[in-house]
Amino acid sequence: MRILLALMWLLHWLPLPVLGRIGKALGNLLFVLLRERRHITLTNLALCFPEMPAHERYAIARAHFQGYARSVLERAVLWWASPDRLRRLIHVVPAVPTTQAAAQPTIFLCPHFVCLEVAGAAITMAGPLCSIYSRQRSSKVFDAALRKGRARFASEAEKEQFLLSRKAGIKPIIRAMRGGRPFLMLPDLDFGRKESIFVPFFGVPAATLAAPARLAAATAGQVIPVTTRFLPDFRGWEVKFHPVWENFPGDDIEAATRRMIAFIEDRIREAPSEYFWSHKRFKTRPPGMPPVYRKTQRSR
Repeated sequence: MRILLALMWLLHWLPLPVLGRIGKALGNLLFVLLRERRHITLTNLALCFPEMPAHERYAIARAHFQGYARSVLERAVLWWASPDRLRRLIHVVPAVPTTQAAAQPTIFLCPHFVCLEVAGAAITMAGPLCSIYSRQRSSKVFDAALRKGRARFASEAEKEQFLLSRKAGIKPIIRAMRGGRPFLMLPDLDFGRKESIFVPFFGVPAATLAAPARLAAATAGQVIPVTTRFLPDFRGWEVKFHPVWENFPGDDIEAATRRMIAFIEDRIREAPSEYFWSHKRFKTRPPGMPPVYRKTQRSR
C-alpha cells in the first residue's frame, strides 16, 4: 500500500489531461477484467433504462468505468496538488455558499457521481465542513492517507470535527450543524432496511435513506444540493451548488425522500455515465421481490 500511495503521489505531478487519459485507459481494462462489477453496472442500467437499446447501455457502462478509474487517479491531485492548481481546475458554480450555510444548519446534499470527492475539496478550501467517515479496515496506511487527504484544508483545530464516525450516530452531526458546520451528506446508496424506506428510483423500488429529510426536520436546517461533473477535454471538474430546497422536508418524510430522488434522477439524465452504477443500488428488495444480481450472488 505504501508503494501504491507513493505512485499516486508521483501521478499528481502529471498534467490533468495526461492523468485523465491514463485513467480512461485503466477504466477500459477494468471493464474487461471486473466481470462482477460490470454485471452489476449493466443490471442497474437495464433496470433503470429498460427502453434504452442494449448497446447504448453498454456504452454508458464502459464510460462509467472510465470515469470511475479517472476519479481514483485524479484523487492524487486533490490530495497533493497546490491550492492554486486546484482553484484553476475546480470550477465552482456559482460559488461555495459559505455565508448562506453559516446562517442556519445546512446539509450539502451530494449524490454519488464519480468525482464527488471534488465537492469536499472545494467546500473545505472555502470554509468549515463535516462529513461521515468509515474507517478503511483493510489498510491502516491507506486509511491515514485518506483522512489526511480529505482534511488537508481544515485547520488543526477543525480536523477532529471534520470527519465524524458513522458509528457515533446522528448526535455529533446535529451538534456540528448547530455549531455552524455544514454537513456533506451522500444520500443515495443502499444501506439496508434500517433507516431506509422504499421509494422508486427510475421506477424501481429502492431502499433509500430518509435521513436527509429527518435531519433537516430535526435541525430546522436547509438543504443545498451540490453536484459534480468532469469538465470537457480533461480541463478539470465542475462543482455546482443548486438553489436551496424550499419547504423541505415538509410534513411528509416519504414525499420529501421522493422529491430528493427525483432531483437525483434529473441530474443523472444530464450525465448518465458519471453516476455510481457499479454499486448494488437494488441489493435490498421489498418483501416478496426476487433479487436482481443473481449472477453476482452465485459467484460468491
